[in-house]
Amino acid sequence: QVQLAESGGGSVQAGGSLRLSCAASGATYSSSRYCMGWFRQAPGKEREKVAVIDSVRRPTYTDSVKGRFTISKDNAKNTLYLQMNNLKPEDTAMYFCAARAAETYLFAPCARLASGYWGQGTQVTVSS
Repeated sequence: QVQLAESGGGSVQAGGSLRLSCAASGATYSSSRYCMGWFRQAPGKEREKVAVIDSVRRPTYTDSVKGRFTISKDNAKNTLYLQMNNLKPEDTAMYFCAARAAETYLFAPCARLASGYWGQGTQVTVSS
């Protein structure tokens, strides 16, 4: 089992910044072997994958956050981060982190991240 705990959400004005954190724990968790990512869901909308970082720290982003958000992880602290700059009202959502052991036998080792472990979420609200 893996436990994930997000923090760092809050309310900011457009153009502001926030840094989300996700602390991972559990007997089976190993940062060097896990894919981790951030998802978000706004009221009335489907869940959206925001950013993913694989077991060797290669990041990918959804187009709407490229150039504004940065995903990173600290293996020593077992913590995932999402630095969010130049926030926009459309970034308002509940943000969740997810983790799943990388499936290195697949062409896309993090493709099934959404079916892994999830945190409880942290709310981000951006006002115009």
